[in-house]
Amino acid sequence: MKTDARHQQFTLRPGGEIRGKITVPGDKSISHRAVMLASIAQGTSYIRNWLAAGDTEATLGAMRDLGARIERQDASTLTIEGGPLRPSPNPLNLKNAGTGIRLLAGIMVGQPFASTLDGSEQLRRRPMRRIIDPLTRMGADIRAANGCCPLTIRPAALTGAHYDMPIASGQVKSALLLAGLYADTPTTVTQPSPARDHTERMLRAMGVRIDQEDEAGNCLTLYPGGRLEPLDITVPGDPSSAAFPLVAALLVPGSDLTITGVDLNPTRTGMLDALAEMGADFAISNRLTQAGEPVGDIQVKSSALRGVDIGGETVVRMIDEFPILMVAATQAEGETIVRDARELRVKETDRIAVMAAELRKLGAVIEEREDGFRIVGPQRLSGGQVDGHDDHRIAMSLTIAGLVAAEGAIVTDAACAADSFPGFAETLAGCGALLLPE
Repeated sequence: MKTDARHQQFTLRPGGEIRGKITVPGDKSISHRAVMLASIAQGTSYIRNWLAAGDTEATLGAMRDLGARIERQDASTLTIEGGPLRPSPNPLNLKNAGTGIRLLAGIMVGQPFASTLDGSEQLRRRPMRRIIDPLTRMGADIRAANGCCPLTIRPAALTGAHYDMPIASGQVKSALLLAGLYADTPTTVTQPSPARDHTERMLRAMGVRIDQEDEAGNCLTLYPGGRLEPLDITVPGDPSSAAFPLVAALLVPGSDLTITGVDLNPTRTGMLDALAEMGADFAISNRLTQAGEPVGDIQVKSSALRGVDIGGETVVRMIDEFPILMVAATQAEGETIVRDARELRVKETDRIAVMAAELRKLGAVIEEREDGFRIVGPQRLSGGQVDGHDDHRIAMSLTIAGLVAAEGAIVTDAACAADSFPGFAETLAGCGALLLPE
């Protein structure tokens, strides 16, 4: 595992081929869930290749504040002794972790003590009404000023509910299922299209009964009660993190890169599907199942890409990858249109507006739309200085753009890359990218 050097800026130069074999850090979504669920399980859990990054460390810290006994053999290997949670004397600080605060809220509404969930100024701007309203329908006593954190939660008796989600969201679905563990009757959640299913996969592995009410898996019923068994898992590589070196290898001529052990969960492979439609040259090998998740190695070679039209259910399966897709689209032949991606407006930043503004500094021409964007390529990116805006996916996407800009680029506010990809700069430089972290 690479160390987290927290570099403040990256200096990029064009010309270095991206070659070799790399791994990417453990999946962020699974790492959040593993720490939370192991902390409330009965027994000792063992978690390997856990993502030791800014967001997941915030979740780990919150669980420790709630009394979880967590030991570290090294940065990415955890032993967790589960059991009843205990009140924290201070607010639980989830820092920038949107997944952490929304999922933890689902657990905390079922506890017999009060709690407060808070975070950074950035997190305080992110919408929480999407979990507050359905949790309240289950009987939860959860309050927030203006629909944002801090969240104040008081003990309440929970009753299972049937909730039809207006949009597909793995975080909302997970919060409801986790609250359902503490309800007195079953909880049913329906979603209009597939969203990340890591929570239900992990809960089933821990002995929780979750019935799939339809063939597509868009209607789930969780039955409360019973013992929550401990975990013994190796977290697979994060496909969202893999997207950055993958796109770098596609765009930099002469590249041939293999990324090993990547999670290939079908709710997370929207980016691969989009790149395949764009003509990307990649192949998947060494398929296996790890931690209940399909895993494989991805070999990718530099490719001539073409524009693509993306919308509908594919958007949910690649919602975190759109910043790096914008970079790929600038280098693709023809028109790329993205729609149905309004969710990007309420991530760590407004990712549509921020990416468009920063790429324009490098000479890109991008048409913003309310729920997406339009890019016609290929475009010549010139060079210049861009800002990561304390958003890890923005900072890493701009880094890849700098590798194909004619005059390179400087990415400031780059330390946030470590929120999900510790050692990002070192990993890229190790496979040939002309990147100088400072």
